[in-house]
Amino acid sequence: MDRYLVFGHPVRHSKSPFIHTLFARQTQQELEYGLAEPAIDEFAHALQVFFAQGGKGCNVTVPFKEQAFTLVDRLSPRAKRAGAVNTIKLTDDGVLLGDNTDGAGLVADLKSHGVTLADSRILLLGAGGAARGALAPLLAELPSELVIANRTHTKAQQLAAEFHDLGPVTAQAYEQLAGPFDLVINSTSASLQGELPPLASALIHTDIAIYDMMYGASDTAFISWAKQHGARQTMDGLGMLVEQAAEAFTVWRGIRPGTKQVLRELKRNLGVI
Repeated sequence: MDRYLVFGHPVRHSKSPFIHTLFARQTQQELEYGLAEPAIDEFAHALQVFFAQGGKGCNVTVPFKEQAFTLVDRLSPRAKRAGAVNTIKLTDDGVLLGDNTDGAGLVADLKSHGVTLADSRILLLGAGGAARGALAPLLAELPSELVIANRTHTKAQQLAAEFHDLGPVTAQAYEQLAGPFDLVINSTSASLQGELPPLASALIHTDIAIYDMMYGASDTAFISWAKQHGARQTMDGLGMLVEQAAEAFTVWRGIRPGTKQVLRELKRNLGVI
């Protein structure tokens, strides 16, 4: 039976085995999917051993995405742009192909919620790996402007300059942000600590769409804050998790699984519904 894993540290909390088991059942694919939590300095060896022992593909999560980028034989265009790899496939000719499905998963989830990206003004909070993975797919949807804001302004400026060839992307300091924005995406990990990005509440209005890449059994700190200030449409990253997994499954198996039922099952598993 074909074997797949998710590598991370920590990774025991991962819902990837749950999601991919449902995808396999739905598409009648014979595979098994497990967890791997190598020590930080042992990822390269663990990856090599997994594929040497017959592994067919894997997902890669924090903190190994940038390292995976350097360990594969070939990169997809979106992985090159992201500077990180979250999906690896062993091809039929023995090549390790690195891909990045995070941005595609984000865009797919936004569209599933009816969010219009074309001609919209988007504010992206954060300039780390999650933001980097999202930029090219977001710009491919032809927004009127995409603004990056980050606590360290120079990082936002560097990121905007790097992606400027793909569309109208700029960097602005938090204190200089001027609305209105149609969509705000929080790619920072602040919600994991129950903290908030330093965003002025005046930027929140009733018609804005708010997206937090983090998720939990209840609203994240950012979503709760946005609701308190009048945002009517708020979304967490659970749908993105499922959509990026569906993209990875398609890379591996050549068949696209449906995501709606799997997302419902995942929410039930987490106690969200």
